[in-house]
Amino acid sequence: MADSSLILASSSPRRAEILSALGIPFEVQAADVDETLRSGEDAGEAASRLAEAKARMIGLRHSRRWILGADTLVVLDQAILGKPRDAEDARRMLRLLSGREHRVLTGVALLRHGSPSRVLLEESRVQMATLTAEEVSWYVDTREPMDKAGAYAVQGLGSRFIEEIRGSYTNVMGLPARAVYRLMREAGDPSLALLALSCP
Repeated sequence: MADSSLILASSSPRRAEILSALGIPFEVQAADVDETLRSGEDAGEAASRLAEAKARMIGLRHSRRWILGADTLVVLDQAILGKPRDAEDARRMLRLLSGREHRVLTGVALLRHGSPSRVLLEESRVQMATLTAEEVSWYVDTREPMDKAGAYAVQGLGSRFIEEIRGSYTNVMGLPARAVYRLMREAGDPSLALLALSCP
């Protein structure tokens, strides 16, 4: 592959789906980083730091390749809701989100080893419908919430519970398409800029 080709430092099928829909050629190499939040770190700082850490981990293996990393966090008031530990934790998160607006923050990092990284933070606001106990139990039983930040998938079965989204829809899925395009076009590499305008 050409040196300007993209590596997605994520095993998320949602992120891969978004890049594929954009027509951008890429390959997947998942980055296994410690996602523990640091003391005093807010959600935006954490999402940006983790996105860059994922990209840097893969960048160590590929000195001439562009690496795209991302991390998404769901925030209610000041509480960060990650992926649920188990079914009861998923129920707890859904009860917290029920009938309320929350924020979805995604940090996106683009870098090539040895060069400065470019990092953007995207924020969307999501209004969740008021959920009945029956709806919460049904949704958790589908198992869809179990590997999702905030215990729901906006593009999946959980879409029936979303009343409104302000901001990027693809950001709520886990990768803001416009931000990725901007990073690629503005990275200073003509080959990467052209890759951003590839056709599937």
